[in-house]
Amino acid sequence: MSTTLITNIGELTTNVATPGDPCGTLREAAVLLDGDRIAWVGRAESLDRENPVRRREHGRGLRSRRGTEFSPSEHTEITVVDAGGRAMIPGFVDSHTHVVFGGDRADEFEARMTGVPYAAGGIRRTVAATRAATDAELRERLAGFVDELHAQGTTTFEIKTGYGLTIADEERIARVAAEVTPEVTFLGAHVVPVEYVDDREAYIDLVTGPMLEACSPHSRWVDVFCERGAFTPDESRRILRAGIDAGLIPRVHGNQLGPGDGVRLAVEVGAASVDHCTYLSDDDVAALADSDTVATLLPGVEFSTRQPYPDARRLIDAGVTVALASDCNPGSSFTSSMPLMIALAVREMGMSPAEAVWAATAGGARALRREDVGVIAPGTRADLVLLNAPTRVHLAYRPGVPLIRSVYKDGVTL
Repeated sequence: MSTTLITNIGELTTNVATPGDPCGTLREAAVLLDGDRIAWVGRAESLDRENPVRRREHGRGLRSRRGTEFSPSEHTEITVVDAGGRAMIPGFVDSHTHVVFGGDRADEFEARMTGVPYAAGGIRRTVAATRAATDAELRERLAGFVDELHAQGTTTFEIKTGYGLTIADEERIARVAAEVTPEVTFLGAHVVPVEYVDDREAYIDLVTGPMLEACSPHSRWVDVFCERGAFTPDESRRILRAGIDAGLIPRVHGNQLGPGDGVRLAVEVGAASVDHCTYLSDDDVAALADSDTVATLLPGVEFSTRQPYPDARRLIDAGVTVALASDCNPGSSFTSSMPLMIALAVREMGMSPAEAVWAATAGGARALRREDVGVIAPGTRADLVLLNAPTRVHLAYRPGVPLIRSVYKDGVTL
């Protein structure tokens, strides 16, 4: 167990809300990491900068402005890191990815950029490539994506199945994903595979029966693509209910390609989140505002498909909890960059920089029903990102610039 004091933080985004500031911003701050947890958060002036251990020797602990105290043991050795006046934020929480897959669909992207409209049918191409890949190939590619996520400041991420669509292939995707994250989502209901196009009922029986049974030991969540070309509201409800009965927590892909019933279904079943939310009626917004379901927005999809961006301002003003996620996948959003999601949300979706950073951290944590990440507070996981910038605003102000200076995951620098 190591103890690290990060001090001289110019702007610290804690996401512990204070009146008028949901980001809980502290200036000239410091954070103490004790093992994999945050032990203390406060103003740097609370510390003896010459020798932060001296307080221990005098029998006193460190106290934050919120009254939280940390008293190191007699033998604690504290490593001091000078942030140089830079900004620090919680590690990004990417609550929607599909990063276990085979193949590539760059040709589809090129076609869309020349006017071919997006359709969900390309998923079946990735299914074929994923089925053909070995476990070792899937693991190797996944390891590359994990490195990519970490390098861009993402410390917590979800991974969905959905590119196997057989019992064996869905199970191995879930199993491989579970090796790198506890946030695994069973998405056997991504699309109906080609071998079942003439017998949808048989495929739904498979998803709600033996496929669910094989994947649930590796999964925390169950998801369904409730959309035209994928699954109807009645089919989606049946699939989600089966997952709930198996002990999984529901989430929904909904309202991406046009108006639909995905949002209302998500609220009905108590889903943790409904993702996409591109086309919403007033009733959809009201239903979300009256629920605990998070609206997870995926602006990388709109960037890559040239669809309209979702109206985050409308949702926030209605009191809906909003998260941002990458939807990293080979078809409609082949990016793992949460800083890019923040820049797009600010430029295209009516969010302020502070709202976008909150949505990419604390919002994502709420979408995953996690209280130990997405915030910087005593007792939470020591997952933090030091920016090579004086404020979080630079994540939107300087799009495309690598501003991640250092990443701490469970108290360890990646």
